[in-house]
Amino acid sequence: MKKIIQSFLFLLISISFSQAQDEQKILENMKIEVSYLAADELEGRATGTEGETKAAEYIIRKFKEYNLLPKGEDLFYQFFEAKIRKNPHSQEVKEKIIGKNVIGYINNNADETIIIGAHYDHVGYGSFGSLYDGEKKVHNGADDNASGVSILINLANSLQEVKDYNYLFIAFSGEEHGLFGSSYYAKNPTIDLKKVRFMINFDMVGRLNNKKNLAINGIGTSNKWQKLITEANTFDFQLKTTESGIGPSDHTSFYLQNIPSIHFFTGQHSDYHKPSDDVEKINFDGMYLIHEYVKKIITLSTEIEKFDFQETKSDSTTTPKFSVTLGVMPDYLFDGKGMRIDGISKGKTAEKYGIIKGDIVIKIGHIDVTDMNSYMKGLSAFKKGDATTVKIKRDNKLIDIDIIFQ
Repeated sequence: MKKIIQSFLFLLISISFSQAQDEQKILENMKIEVSYLAADELEGRATGTEGETKAAEYIIRKFKEYNLLPKGEDLFYQFFEAKIRKNPHSQEVKEKIIGKNVIGYINNNADETIIIGAHYDHVGYGSFGSLYDGEKKVHNGADDNASGVSILINLANSLQEVKDYNYLFIAFSGEEHGLFGSSYYAKNPTIDLKKVRFMINFDMVGRLNNKKNLAINGIGTSNKWQKLITEANTFDFQLKTTESGIGPSDHTSFYLQNIPSIHFFTGQHSDYHKPSDDVEKINFDGMYLIHEYVKKIITLSTEIEKFDFQETKSDSTTTPKFSVTLGVMPDYLFDGKGMRIDGISKGKTAEKYGIIKGDIVIKIGHIDVTDMNSYMKGLSAFKKGDATTVKIKRDNKLIDIDIIFQ
């Protein structure tokens, strides 16, 4: 009996040691990957640039290291044209650029395929999309979205032991200009999308906070998601979920093809679309936990017989369109009433009239603001030059601020 107990203890110690080694290896890989993708040498990875090409070549090297099969239209590549307009409200094309998706495949001869996606492009030197008003600098995009690409790469290795599915890994470009890469792929797929069980997207997953707040968007795209993500959450994540399949990232393109699709996101921050989004601020331990969580979600999903797609509310047909903004960054992890501000853009309306980070917008004009959708509805009632009153909650006090939209 003593020998049996000793053998059992030795086995437990061996398993624990092996798991610790695996974790350390993944953490080391993540640090190397994010550091490279967010290096100045890649000049912000803007679509159609040499920096994008260097990033794409690096991802392909990683795919080859893990023996993924090429599944693009030109080996690992799928090229697309992005027509960049002068502004979101103009039909006039400013320039046309050629971007490239990077696509790898694991073929387990299974009936269904899981798509794992993350965009690898960023905003270059900030000539578009930047929230920085200083001198010209590289916007490295460590969180946005070298973090998501790194998790994707590591799942390309670790999911090889879960053989119930085939896996398609897509590193998208053109996301920052408007989901060009994912939209092109969804309309020009290299596999049969009817055999895709679901799609998982990572975009800005490198800043998990101490409370472990994690947003998962799109859980309404299947009636299976809620139970699945709850059962898999043995990592003490404080989940903030949204139903809609429509959102500002690449999962949207697959939802529009009737594929259950979700998006992982660790939250907005003041370095968003600025040169300060650097590798030193990445929470790699948090990234590792998200990697393990998603692996567990996929593993548990094998027990579900059918993963039904369903349409969601609050999609593009009901999302209000607006031409003015306050110039703020919303706190997408806020789950209270109103729209909490997580950052202020210099020189914009909010800063001019004394609205600050942490303020909670609860009314714009006559529109009550209870969430992001009603916030956008409030903005949609105004145009540039209009005056109104914004009611905010600051330190449990209600304040009325008169503004004129710039």
